[in-house]
Amino acid sequence: MKRRTLPRHLPWLVAAGLAMAGLSGCSTISNTLDAMNPFASSGPKMSPLPEIKEAVSSRSLWSQSVGSADGYVFSPAEAGGAVFAADRKGQLYRFEEGKLSWKINVGQPLSAGVGADRQIVVVGTAKGDVLAFAADSGKALWQAKVSSEILAAPTVEGNSVAVRSGDNRLFLFDAQTGARRWVYERPMPILAVRATGRPVFAERYVLAGFPGGKLVAVALENGAQVWEGAVAQPKGATELDRVADVVAPPVLEGGQLCAVAFQGRVTCFDMGQGGAIVWSRDISSARGLALDGRYLFVTDDEGVVYGLDRLSGGSLWKQDKLRHRLVTAPVVHGDSIVVADGEGYIHFLSREEGAFVARMKTDGKRVDAAPQRLSNGAVLVQTTGGDLRAVSSQ
Repeated sequence: MKRRTLPRHLPWLVAAGLAMAGLSGCSTISNTLDAMNPFASSGPKMSPLPEIKEAVSSRSLWSQSVGSADGYVFSPAEAGGAVFAADRKGQLYRFEEGKLSWKINVGQPLSAGVGADRQIVVVGTAKGDVLAFAADSGKALWQAKVSSEILAAPTVEGNSVAVRSGDNRLFLFDAQTGARRWVYERPMPILAVRATGRPVFAERYVLAGFPGGKLVAVALENGAQVWEGAVAQPKGATELDRVADVVAPPVLEGGQLCAVAFQGRVTCFDMGQGGAIVWSRDISSARGLALDGRYLFVTDDEGVVYGLDRLSGGSLWKQDKLRHRLVTAPVVHGDSIVVADGEGYIHFLSREEGAFVARMKTDGKRVDAAPQRLSNGAVLVQTTGGDLRAVSSQ
């Protein structure tokens, strides 16, 4: 059997064992991927954009051009009032109030970024190199190594840098020296979803999702697993059917931990009760979710955006007019929910009803990374073409 190159329009999907001899599900894999890809000739077509009557005023606060993603997922980050971004060619940027503060070339192509705090900026490469630079000047600080390509942006907090490698290992490095403190690993399945969601720090733990529908809390001190929750259970007759991976970052707020799995469910846990499941419902997503007050918002794999009751999982609203438009995970922005799509449109939805309230166009290129909420309340979006833009509505 030939090795199949997966569509670059689906950068979050990989098959970890496609090259193994005698794998019988090749046509199923091909057909399934094409069926999910609106750019494929045999795939579903993007829903046309509905006409809307803008109920709020949206505007671009600033925009800058960075390099393209070239099939990888790059997510900008804010730290200390500055915005950091990276691109595939190895360029790393710092912006202050929308103006370029510094720009460097790290010397090799990048595959993931950016993680940052006030002191350091961290990016990753397809060769497994972790590269750290001074946040104020861009000066190179240290370089470390993980076991495979880096697809998810590193996470920086305190004196720690958490990095997830493409083979589903979780590494923790010292933020000052780059020394490796520990590595947490699990067995790799035959097939897995490309994990582009960064690890999450939660007090004394690091949280991350894994294949098989598992969400894990690892001790920050020594990398020991202290809790495991089942977001979804693999089911089906074929290896592809049984893919049920937690790919997007989990969300923790007020003791409630929520996550979503591809070909699985949205599940919320009560961490004050030992991680007991509060509720669960069938929604498949490799994109992600957001929590806000009594609401949970999630984008499913067809591009449908849901508003759910955070305490019960009950449906509040459903916006299906963006079906097959490769919609990102949502982010909360005041009274709106913001998502972006495969043609570079930014959509503002009513937080209470899910109705369209505004829309904005970028450079027309796909947005893969979830929009980021800035400390000033604005939303930051980076397209695969390199349009970096801070937007707001009122």
